[in-house]
This record gives sequence, structure tokens and C-alpha cells, in this order.
Amino acid sequence: MNDTNLILACLKCGTKNKVPTSRINEAPKCGKCGALLSTDVLSKPITISDSTFDKEVLGSALPVLVDCWAPWCGPCKAVGPILDELAVIYKGRLKIAKLNVDENQGIGTRYSISSIPTMFLVKNGQIIDTLIGALPKEELEAQIARII
Repeated sequence: MNDTNLILACLKCGTKNKVPTSRINEAPKCGKCGALLSTDVLSKPITISDSTFDKEVLGSALPVLVDCWAPWCGPCKAVGPILDELAVIYKGRLKIAKLNVDENQGIGTRYSISSIPTMFLVKNGQIIDTLIGALPKEELEAQIARII
């Protein structure tokens, strides 16, 4: 299996540690001070913007599910809790990123987003597929299985 590394900063001493994704659930410790590294950030969707999209999504070591949403969108609100659950289930194997298209119109224009929610499946810096609409958890899991 081709393993990728995540960089986790130690909350105690600040040292950046490389942790293989295959070992993320083994309570990784800081190589400098021995403190347990927090992996909590990996079990929650992250908020991205036009300025962080390329780094967080296209440059990610992990596959990414990008949710393009807006706060006024009812279907987007319905998908939110599902993505929170999926972030916990796929911790260390998939990054879930949320992009508010009202505040970040550059990505919407760049990828011709005309309806929301729109989700991108991204692997190795390439958009593998675009999903449109509020999909149920089971369908999202089937789509995720294609990229992890």
C-alpha cells in the first residue's frame, strides 16, 4: 500500500511531526517531546476559502471531499451533519472541506458551480467527480469508496 504522511504539530512543543496515514489511529507521539499528538482536527470538516483551496484541496496528501455550500441553502444544511459524521468515520483517510460560495466566489467561477450543494471528489490534485444535490449518507459513502 502506498502510504502518505500527514504533518501534525505538537500542541506541547510546537514540533511538526510526519505521521503515516496508516498509523494515524495508533495514538501518535511527538518525536521531540513524546507528547501525544492531537488528531482531533482530522475528524472534523475544515473550512476553506478561495485563497486556501489549492493548498488544502489540490495539494492534499489525502483524498478530499469538497462541499460547496451557502448558509441560506436548505439542502446544504441537511448535508452538514452527514459530512460531520463522515469526517469521523474516515478520519485519517479522507479530508472533508467546506467552501462557502457566497464568501468565496472565485472557486465557484473557476469550476462553474451553478447550483448548491455541489461536491467535488479530489484525489492527487485532480477532480475525479462532481456531485450535485443533497445526497444521502449511503450514496456519499459509495462515492467516497471510489477515491480512498
